[in-house]
Amino acid sequence: MNKIEIKIKELLDLIGEDSNRQGLIDTPKRVAKMYKEIFRGYTKEQFPKITIFDNGTDGVVYDQMITDTGNYYSHCEHHMVPFFGQYWFAYIPNPKGKILGLSKVARVVDYFSAKLQIQERLVQDIITALWNSLDGENKPLGMALIMKGEHLCKTMRGAKKKGTMTTSCLRGVFKDQVETRKEFFDLINL
Repeated sequence: MNKIEIKIKELLDLIGEDSNRQGLIDTPKRVAKMYKEIFRGYTKEQFPKITIFDNGTDGVVYDQMITDTGNYYSHCEHHMVPFFGQYWFAYIPNPKGKILGLSKVARVVDYFSAKLQIQERLVQDIITALWNSLDGENKPLGMALIMKGEHLCKTMRGAKKKGTMTTSCLRGVFKDQVETRKEFFDLINL
């Protein structure tokens, strides 16, 4: 038994369960395996390679808004229960800069979500990593991320109220220009 398995077995006993009960015999092993998967964000080697390309490489210089959306799953650092929801990402490449391999956005979201988090830090960690990947003096014209999440620490315990939390991180023209921010919000129906 590894250390996590031993602690899970102890925890089962502490909450009043019989960790030797037939249905729980392999639970510590399963939980340890699950933790390795869902908390992979603590392993720096798991950080995804963010593919970037020179803008204009394919004969098209792009300087308009590019958006992506998806789902995420994380764990509250205060109660260690899940929070999850949807994200909306956008950026405007610098015509003289780099463009992102868009599938990498989802991988970066997954990486930072795979640790104990608060949603406010999560949105900032993701934007910082993506922004910094587009290195050099020709940073994107702007970048934005909106995350909506249901927090089970609010839904299933404590207040016991269903609802969502919305956080954002805006840089460049998304932060400085109302029109650009409004265009993004209109595209994602916020």
